[in-house]
Amino acid sequence: MTKPTATRQGTARVPAQPGPREADGAPPGERPTLRQRDTGAEAADASDASDASDAAGASGASGATRYAPEWLELREGADAAARAPELLDPLRIRLANLPGRSGGLVIHDLGCGTGSMGRWLAPRLDGPQHWVLHDRDPYLLHFAAVSSARSAADGSRVTVETRRGDIARLTPDALTGASLVTASALLDVLTRAEVDTLAAACAGAGCPALLTLTVAGRVDLSPADPLDAEITEAFNAHQRRTGLLGPDAATVACEVFAAHGATVRVQPSPWRLGPDDAELTARWLRGWVGAAVEQRPDLAPRADKYLAARLAACGAGELRVTVHHSDLLALARPTGGTS
Repeated sequence: MTKPTATRQGTARVPAQPGPREADGAPPGERPTLRQRDTGAEAADASDASDASDAAGASGASGATRYAPEWLELREGADAAARAPELLDPLRIRLANLPGRSGGLVIHDLGCGTGSMGRWLAPRLDGPQHWVLHDRDPYLLHFAAVSSARSAADGSRVTVETRRGDIARLTPDALTGASLVTASALLDVLTRAEVDTLAAACAGAGCPALLTLTVAGRVDLSPADPLDAEITEAFNAHQRRTGLLGPDAATVACEVFAAHGATVRVQPSPWRLGPDDAELTARWLRGWVGAAVEQRPDLAPRADKYLAARLAACGAGELRVTVHHSDLLALARPTGGTS
């Protein structure tokens, strides 16, 4: 396996120590706590505009589309800047009062990709942490493990293990012993039934869930263009194909988690892209417009001109884009306690 980039933001990273082995002797990465989901590229990788196109670079043995690590790296800074810090204090309070906290936190990162969620969150939480990284792509799992955070906010140790599998369908034992479930850009590529399965698993484990960067279906571009709204509408329709929640995900997730007894908080977490984000903006534009045209081929002649003009403005430093997302914190009732 090709070794991923060993540095991030100028800081050398030492490969993570191997995680503990399971009782049956199998490495955690081979333990099938998650069932694979047989979906095509459209269902698996439409979590945002670029995921609909740029993430479709390679397919695994099962035919499931893999996210391009280059795209995940490119968006990491924007993701980190967008996530809602307002949700961290209520999360810290809940974690501090969880039963069994004395042994440290066990955090499951669903669809971890290159591990950006752990790099953002682990240094913001106190105490020892053990992260369980879930993804279907073994390369991304390796990348996430070797570039993971090494210490918590108070200097406590952070360890990781990896588990290969698709997070769309949790098996009943997947969250046994979990203190927290996290995910980034996940909810919009799930169906309502899959969100219900996730919410039920969190309720059964009595653990909170921090689910960030769910697309909200709104995009603001400056300067504006008459075609903006039509592209947005077509893209949103593309996201809802094959029964996925797309831009309805945050609303549905709030309903579903609340139905399972959780207290739910939502905060906006928009990408705000300007001249310093030209590479990310350009890549996002190509994916966003491409998905819209795939949904509505009749847009192609106008969309081609629109995209060319938008890319030119981006290259000239004249384009600003706000891609709206939502972050959701679901505080399930602790096992044996009350919310």
